[in-house]
Amino acid sequence: MEEINALMHGFSVIMSPANFGLMLVGITLGVLIGVLPGLGGANGVAILLPLTFTMSPTSAIIMLSCIYWGALFGGAITSVLFNIPGEPWSVATTFDGYPMAQKGRAGEALTTAFTSSFIGALVAVIMITFMAPLVAKFALKFGSPEFFAVYLLTFCSFVGMGKGSPFKILAAMALGFALATVGMDTVTGQLRLTFGQPELMRGFDFLIAVIGLFGIGEILLSMEEGLSFSGKSAKIDPKVVFQTWKQLPQYWVTSVRSSIIGMWMGITPGGATPASFMSYGLAKKMSKRGSKFGQGEMEGVVAPETAAHAAGTSALLPMLALGIPGSPTAAVLLGGLLIWGLQPGPLLFVEQKDFVWGLIASMYLGNVVGLLVVLSTVPLFASILRIPFSIIAPVIIVICAIGAYTVHNAMLDIWFMLGFGIIGYVFKKLDFPLAPLVLALVLGDKAEDSFRQAMLVSQGDVMVMFSNPLVGSITALALLMLLWPLIGKAMAFVRQPKIDEFHKERPVD
Repeated sequence: MEEINALMHGFSVIMSPANFGLMLVGITLGVLIGVLPGLGGANGVAILLPLTFTMSPTSAIIMLSCIYWGALFGGAITSVLFNIPGEPWSVATTFDGYPMAQKGRAGEALTTAFTSSFIGALVAVIMITFMAPLVAKFALKFGSPEFFAVYLLTFCSFVGMGKGSPFKILAAMALGFALATVGMDTVTGQLRLTFGQPELMRGFDFLIAVIGLFGIGEILLSMEEGLSFSGKSAKIDPKVVFQTWKQLPQYWVTSVRSSIIGMWMGITPGGATPASFMSYGLAKKMSKRGSKFGQGEMEGVVAPETAAHAAGTSALLPMLALGIPGSPTAAVLLGGLLIWGLQPGPLLFVEQKDFVWGLIASMYLGNVVGLLVVLSTVPLFASILRIPFSIIAPVIIVICAIGAYTVHNAMLDIWFMLGFGIIGYVFKKLDFPLAPLVLALVLGDKAEDSFRQAMLVSQGDVMVMFSNPLVGSITALALLMLLWPLIGKAMAFVRQPKIDEFHKERPVD
């Protein structure tokens, strides 16, 4: 009851004309930021953070958080229409969202993505409202072994639940790990695989890799296949929104499961990107139509979008309650709190009620307004596909180049983007999956840091990964996922003699 009263007070704060106006501005800017590849929610919030220094902390956090919500929604737009993830967590959305658009179901795919995003975020906000004290205590139990176990589970889930050859998945993941090691070792400060080039000290940026692998790689493949430059038909009317909503309830189990995965990865923190990949893999494994995933399945859009937004929203909880940012954007917002003279932690909920509950209320209202904004423009976004390929391809390449350049304002990043584009093209031609490479590239260094810290604490004892029930259960589940292809083959081998014997006893007439 106390939480309800506090939340109502938060709504009274955000419904002031000034704060409501800032919320609308933030959502609109966020959608545009999410559409532009290479910018992203964290960069967008960081760029606009100085504009908020003259505002009150409550107004500033409302505007910046709504930029975040808008970016979460906007990242799905280019993923569905052009196979270019606007955000890292939108990579898994391309697997089925883009094929849906290619089949003339762009409006349906975008509506599915936006609605699933809203559901995931709403579930996470409700969790934040009522479970903050309990979740904060649980998150305190996580050390470096637990963090590494979560990363290990994410990697192994791809092997155990991936579609296709486990060898190709491991090979792609190994290349991602190798690329993730380039740059400065964060533990020892040593340079690795830089070959005397100062530009390689910062390593390969994940966003540049994604832009190249998916954007440029797709353009190269499309050019080779000789697509007709007549554009794609994208006739759509607003009724598609309601028609899609009628179909979505049949995926309620996927939505619930993905929301739980997202909240778990957001709080621990694992992040929205692994949450989207893990949720997609589980959905593909457990769905009756799992074999159709990758060909334009609606459920393949529901799973990653729900999980990513649940994780992105949940990441704010440890930032507020513990001062531990669960995502890059949460880290930027944490910096804003410190600049505004606010100290994150349990006392923040007592000393700054207007601030905390105004932020939580903005999560509710911001997501509702954001959903209405993007849904009302679904026909506009879908109509982009009518532009002939001969026109849109150069535009996409220019946007990709601008996005890659703006990450570090370096011309070398454009060459890196083109290099990753060639890798993406070769991978697609050889039928190697791109997702494991992307996952290893973005999480490889974080997993390495967690593992090495765990080894330092335990003085090299690997059994620290089984030192308590929490880390032991996560590690055991990860190993089970890793060995699952072998277990499946062994079970099939054991069953085969029984099947052969059955056919011998009952010969076919």
